[in-house]
Amino acid sequence: MGNVFSVSISTKDIAGCCDCTAARANYICKLAENRVTLRTELQKLRELKNDGWLSRVEAMETEVGQLIGDGAETIEEKRLRGCCHPKHCISSYTLGKKVVRKLQDMATLMSEGRNFEVVADIVPPAPVDEIPGRPTVGLESTFDKVWRSLEEEHVGMIGLYGLGGIGKTTLLTQINNHFLKTSHNFDVVIWAVVSRTPNLERVQNEIWEKVGFCDDKWKSKSRHEKAKDIWKALGKKRFVMLLDDMWEQMDLLEVGIPPPDQQNKSKLIFTTRSQDLCGQMGAHKKIQVKSLAWKDSWDLFKNMWERMPLILIQKYLSWLKWMQKSVAVCHWR
Repeated sequence: MGNVFSVSISTKDIAGCCDCTAARANYICKLAENRVTLRTELQKLRELKNDGWLSRVEAMETEVGQLIGDGAETIEEKRLRGCCHPKHCISSYTLGKKVVRKLQDMATLMSEGRNFEVVADIVPPAPVDEIPGRPTVGLESTFDKVWRSLEEEHVGMIGLYGLGGIGKTTLLTQINNHFLKTSHNFDVVIWAVVSRTPNLERVQNEIWEKVGFCDDKWKSKSRHEKAKDIWKALGKKRFVMLLDDMWEQMDLLEVGIPPPDQQNKSKLIFTTRSQDLCGQMGAHKKIQVKSLAWKDSWDLFKNMWERMPLILIQKYLSWLKWMQKSVAVCHWR
């Protein structure tokens, strides 16, 4: 009597085999449809090219072009031999599988391309921002002294000191704007206001707006984390840091500012009322902003008078008349 044996096949196994067979059959049945999709997706991919991603796209173009050509030959073979010919089935299956995989690869590349589009929409800040300011009447010689100091290799930090309202901020503004008018080797010029009650996080935000993207993620970081980010960003740049209205010694490392030196060739200029603070900050050069001579003061007054709105002139003249009457009354008494 012959050997008797049985094979047990579960419903799950049968369903799995059917799914596998159906998936493979789709490679053949949907070859023509997928070939058209492949050509369409290739065109979309070409529209998303990016320089840092170009080589992968070009390689994809070559591979897809070959697959589209092979697909045309396979479809023509199907027409001539019939869809059930064994040789056609094998070639269609192999090619269809490649097309499906290539579509998946292309989808990945396109998603990366769209990410490049998002980044491209974020316009990086200009190296120098123009700051509105008045002309430096009578401060021309001081401006020239500061600018010559910037060109000295051993001078990294400059302290501008003088009485309040004497024109230090105006001078610093003109220095900032002069970088827009002349050629220089600096990557970025950064302006930040320190003020009498310094807010170091605000200073950090003003710096980061020039070297990064001051978004919500950045703002939620601790001051220490921000300092590390600023240090890393500025460490790769040759920068000019302009800090206005400094009242007390500030720890540059706490903000994240690399101290200017002959290695990084960066510059830092700050304004203050205190000559002593220039020494405390370690300024390589201290430059006093002096009060205007009488002629320069008169020129400034005339310049402001010419720019003064009519209503202010009328108020000023009314005030003068009132003063004359008051003086006359006092003299009569």
